[in-house]
Amino acid sequence: MPAKNFSDGEMVMGRWPGSHLYYEVQVTGYNKSTQLYAVKYKDGTELNLKESDVKPLNYFRTKKTPSRSSSRQRSRSRSHSPARTQTPKRSTSRGRETKKRVQKEEVQKEELPAVKPVHWENITNSKTTYVSDNKEEKEENNTKNIYRVVEHKTRREIVTDQLGLPYNLRARKEEGKHIELERKDACLRVKKQSLQTPEREFGGRVGAFFMIFLLPVTLILLLLMCAEDNASILSFPPPIPALQTLWSSTALGIFVLWFLFQALLYLLPIGKVVEGVPLANGKTLKYRINAFYAFLLCAAALGAALYNEVNLSYIYDNLLQLAIAAMVFSLLLSIYLYVRSWRVPADELAPGGNSGSFVYDFFIGRELNPRIKNFDLKYFCELRPGLMGWVVINLGLLFAEMSVQGRDIPSLAMILVNSFQLLYVLDALWNEAAILTTMDIVHDGFGYMLTFGDLVWVPFAYSLQAFYLVNHPNELSWPVALAIIALNTVGYIVFRGANSQKNAFRRNPHDPKLAHLKTIPTATGKSLLVSGWWGFVRHPNYLGDLIMALAWSLPCGFTHILPYFYVIYFTCLLIHREARDEHQCRKKYGVAWNQYCQQVRYRIFPYIY
Repeated sequence: MPAKNFSDGEMVMGRWPGSHLYYEVQVTGYNKSTQLYAVKYKDGTELNLKESDVKPLNYFRTKKTPSRSSSRQRSRSRSHSPARTQTPKRSTSRGRETKKRVQKEEVQKEELPAVKPVHWENITNSKTTYVSDNKEEKEENNTKNIYRVVEHKTRREIVTDQLGLPYNLRARKEEGKHIELERKDACLRVKKQSLQTPEREFGGRVGAFFMIFLLPVTLILLLLMCAEDNASILSFPPPIPALQTLWSSTALGIFVLWFLFQALLYLLPIGKVVEGVPLANGKTLKYRINAFYAFLLCAAALGAALYNEVNLSYIYDNLLQLAIAAMVFSLLLSIYLYVRSWRVPADELAPGGNSGSFVYDFFIGRELNPRIKNFDLKYFCELRPGLMGWVVINLGLLFAEMSVQGRDIPSLAMILVNSFQLLYVLDALWNEAAILTTMDIVHDGFGYMLTFGDLVWVPFAYSLQAFYLVNHPNELSWPVALAIIALNTVGYIVFRGANSQKNAFRRNPHDPKLAHLKTIPTATGKSLLVSGWWGFVRHPNYLGDLIMALAWSLPCGFTHILPYFYVIYFTCLLIHREARDEHQCRKKYGVAWNQYCQQVRYRIFPYIY
């Protein structure tokens, strides 16, 4: 194993990944297993660098480059030297073209045009020193004897003492080739550095192991408790039915058919195709946006089923069996995803799913965007089977309430729950493209965590309020109902306003409609919003989400705490996700994130948290 050449706390020159720029950094640690140095830049950004990307402070020496005038003077003096034999000039058109071409090359190479790297547009006021040396071109013919060109053979390393705008010493005609080489170099670096995930979330492999079993058990217990007449925590645990009654091949067949039906709608050539955000390996994937059209086709198919007197109460009678079938399907899909992840290039693995631990990587997900040709499995599962299945389950429970309680029309509480959650699903499907910038798509791998969450937890845990109301009716007065509607409306306005503002800014920060917003520039070339919804709290979309979650639970009354499980769980989930966001942003934006936190003090809840 190579020896550690730099000690902790030592100041060195570190290469910025994906470029040829070196900055003064401080060594903060060394990982013996990955052989990577943890370094901290002056702006607070922390990265892991290879040994070859770390140099001592005295490694670079600036060499004095001969001036432009002296180069020309030497060229003229040699060409007119009395000791040299003068070669007669040719006046052919070819000779004139050669003269013009050589002169043009000389001008281009001496102008030294600047080239801006892709991610450094907004960074200015740099102090850059270039390391270069000169080499004169050999004489090949008489024409070149007269018109000499001084070529600059530039070393690829560029040294700078602060984050600033670098310049390139390459000719203008080579700019495109140079940028392409930098992109390929960055991709190669991603492949080489995709060794092991240095950080683990959710308690590491021990926490992941318990989560794999805890999530299914929790959902089964919730469904069993909701089915009881006395849905109280004091009666925990609920009676466990016979194991043979928990499994149904018919339920598994229904779930598989539903999954395949949604996959067929996903493949329909309707809707526009958009590009996602650029990934760390330089790739940009394309996605077809047609989830809302798929929902309309589902609604038409569901209407046809009701017209033909299909009994949707089957969902209520076999909800537990359907949930267990979904669990089995998600487990098998997770196994497939883990196995196939070992056959993909290293640069296609998720940043957090390559720890070397089977349990942890299986839970988090190794591959970032698993695809079967153009069929993106993670993107498909995020919105299609789970969210639309949630609406269908709610509708089945609405008909079950009418059947169980002998009603001619659903209760006002059931109508409110169905309406609020239908609005939430329609909003997600209508704004489908916005999911392309979320953490689930950009950062998290597709493993058991997202598979179980998308296919099992969302449709069966989020419909808990409707399932509760089937056996526990709660009559609402119109004033109370109007107050709950007002609360949900406020939550939706905050949620939609914040997400729309964020997505518009990410897509086009220079949009004239966003000119009134204040921002903080960062070293990555991006900016942070510090006004509008995002100047109120750091995560206003989470605040709107939690307000709506409370509005969904209030129609169930205050007899039992079970309908409020969603609010409690969602609060814990968003606080944990906020902590993940905080960690990633602080690591990515450094000092700029500290400035943002000083201006926007509260994280989710104003004046509280």
